[in-house]
Amino acid sequence: MPCLDEAETIGICIRKAKHYLDSRGIAGEIVIADNGSGDGSQAIAFGLGARVITVPQRGYGAALMAGIAAALGTYVIMGDADDSYDFSALDPFVSKLRQGCDLVMGNRFAGGIEPGAMPFLHKYLGNPVLSGLGRLFFGAPVGDFHCGLRGFRREAIVDLDLCTTGMEFASEMVVKATLQQLRIDEAPTTLSPDGRTREPHLRSWRDGWRHLRFLLLFSPRWLFFYPGAALLTMGLATMLWLLPGPQQIGTVTLDIHTLAYSAAAIICGFQALAFSVFARTYATMARLMPEDPRLTQLSTIFSLEIGIVAGVVLLLGGLGISAYAVDFWGRTAFEGLDPVVSMRFVLPGVTAIVLGIEVVFSSFFFSVLGLARQ
Repeated sequence: MPCLDEAETIGICIRKAKHYLDSRGIAGEIVIADNGSGDGSQAIAFGLGARVITVPQRGYGAALMAGIAAALGTYVIMGDADDSYDFSALDPFVSKLRQGCDLVMGNRFAGGIEPGAMPFLHKYLGNPVLSGLGRLFFGAPVGDFHCGLRGFRREAIVDLDLCTTGMEFASEMVVKATLQQLRIDEAPTTLSPDGRTREPHLRSWRDGWRHLRFLLLFSPRWLFFYPGAALLTMGLATMLWLLPGPQQIGTVTLDIHTLAYSAAAIICGFQALAFSVFARTYATMARLMPEDPRLTQLSTIFSLEIGIVAGVVLLLGGLGISAYAVDFWGRTAFEGLDPVVSMRFVLPGVTAIVLGIEVVFSSFFFSVLGLARQ
């Protein structure tokens, strides 16, 4: 149990946990990961026979990581020390762990949320949205990403090398367990109003953003690849559509101004696609994510030389278009040009030049990452 000033409730949590262990004949221990309590929580825990470890680094994740590292059991059940979870009703967790699950997540939406136990914003916006994004981004078989009551095989979770120190630790455990293809299941869990009179440590918007940020950073596909592919496709299609001349949609005429934005979309889209490859390569190198077979195949097919050739071809194509634009200008004795005509040469030329340079530089950077991988 992570603990920070939980003197009002930690005693009843420990008693419930001890009763459960004794009633089921389970050889276990109760570990309190104290995060700097100043209200006597440690003394209460000591008095009730719990093992208390001091965690100097503040944060929900920091306390849990230290507690998991200090635990001696094969299995660990973690839960908040605010009496919102019932530590005397852990049979579904223990049963699933003994059946071979690596991680058993509590699901408060399946087990029931008592009136006043969860703020309206968390119940109908924060948890459903973030849990939905977790399932969409990673395919995690979890309906409640942020349930504080969960059980796991200690060795399996330690091997995940969890590192976030804040509330996003809850998401990190599920995401990494999913990526490493651990066996995950759920157990219905009842959430009750906590027994504290003070305000909770959770800060809705700050901690919600930290969860969302973690989900995005661990999903280069959704953060970079899909937006980049959409921008590149729409930008290229729009540019090809507008190159012959203005196009009419109802009463709206699209011309060179839209063409300029399509060029920007192409460049930004390519950059985002490159970022997706870089991010996934780095994440694999740092062992934050498992190997991606598609990325491995790309690294065997794509070489620095191929990238340089592709970039130079784009660059030369852009310079060729630019030379034609200058020649076109020369036919008017270098006088003023009609931008409606001239920009149809200039914008594709500039776009090709910029893309050519980006392809060359991106190829070198990808090769640098490849050296590090080797």
